[in-house]
Amino acid sequence: MTIRNRIALQFSLIVASILIFFSILIYWVSATYRQEEFYERLKNKARTTVRFLIEVKEVDRELLKIIDHNTLTALFDEKVLIFDGQNHLIYSSVDDQVIYYRSTFLNEVRQKKEIETHSGPNELVGLLYQQNGRDLVVLASAYDQFGKSKLENLKLTLGWGLLVGLSITIGLGIFFAGQSLQPISQINQQVSTITARNLQQRLDEGNRQDEIARLAMNFNDVLYRLEQAFEQQRSFVSHASHELRTPLAALKSEIQLGLRRPLTVAEHQDILTNLLSDTDRLIGLTNGLLFLARALETSNQVTRQPIRIDEVIFLAKDELVSAKPHYQISVDYENIPETETETLIEGNEELLKLVFVNLFDNACKYSENQTAQVRIGTDSHFCRITVRDTGIGISEQDIAHIFEPFYRASNALDYQGFGIGLSICAKLIELHQGTLTVESEVEEGSTFTISLPHL
Repeated sequence: MTIRNRIALQFSLIVASILIFFSILIYWVSATYRQEEFYERLKNKARTTVRFLIEVKEVDRELLKIIDHNTLTALFDEKVLIFDGQNHLIYSSVDDQVIYYRSTFLNEVRQKKEIETHSGPNELVGLLYQQNGRDLVVLASAYDQFGKSKLENLKLTLGWGLLVGLSITIGLGIFFAGQSLQPISQINQQVSTITARNLQQRLDEGNRQDEIARLAMNFNDVLYRLEQAFEQQRSFVSHASHELRTPLAALKSEIQLGLRRPLTVAEHQDILTNLLSDTDRLIGLTNGLLFLARALETSNQVTRQPIRIDEVIFLAKDELVSAKPHYQISVDYENIPETETETLIEGNEELLKLVFVNLFDNACKYSENQTAQVRIGTDSHFCRITVRDTGIGISEQDIAHIFEPFYRASNALDYQGFGIGLSICAKLIELHQGTLTVESEVEEGSTFTISLPHL
């Protein structure tokens, strides 16, 4: 069942339930009111008849029957019976009409003094009339032809009204459900045209206020992220292919040169040295690509545990200095942490160490004195690490792109590297819910700042 039909059915059932409930309520109230009103008329008739018979001396039984027969307010199939204390019938308004009642009914009337019940299709009331020591029981019965005729008309009117109301409700339910879901149908049509080749296409966001518009806006956000992911993937493959081509071409050239003619031992050593250099470069590039691919994975795959960020910094320093002893890295605190938790963060030690190794290596590599200054600062919420150098700096145009994979600043092309390190650092810091920013001036140096929330 489609959503439109389901909404129309639910709407119709709700309205139908309301209509049926109020129809039954109206009919029940009308029927109750008719019955109470008719019982009251029967009581008045019974009281009037017994008073005429007992209290008015000039009126005897025959005259009272004539009055009952010719009164303008006589009810349909009306009859009044009056019984004395021994349950003997002393008056009957109509001889050819019968009131059906139980033999014990007269005694029940004497006990309760007033009873409302039925005698076949007729309403029946029983009253106890007491005067001058006499206890008389009066029974009055009649058929409410006019009231029940009105109830039948009301029932017919309510039935047809209910049928017409339900028909209109179902039609309007289908119509308005279709109107309400039309934007979703349009979204479905637009979504069906979107493929991997046209991810730049966007859905119509309408008034940007209702739920369907917000759905379109959220879907457009998803499309934007997908477009970025696809573009990032294409860029990754393109740059990786380009970067891998250079060392592979160099390897091939060296091998072809070695095979072209017989070589001396010294020439063999030169070729092997070049091959080793190109192989190391290829290994470095491959490792960078692997780290970048790992950094682009989802954050829920990264295992975290409480670690001291200052200890990770010293480990990264020792690892880099042991590999490149000519690098000089100084680490200091901007302020003394007030609590030991201010340098305690939840993260992955190996990944964060990779970030610091990359930043320290860049700072030393691009500085003429191959020196990096590291400062650790804390506050009530964040732990901040700044890495400062006095190197070649970065221009304003390049700062906007330095965290993109394989991007290299124009003044850094003469230095060894592939443009992967900073993009890895930015992604790993993002996975730790932190930020990585940079301030730089050309020929003055750069300052990278990492902010990580501490425990």
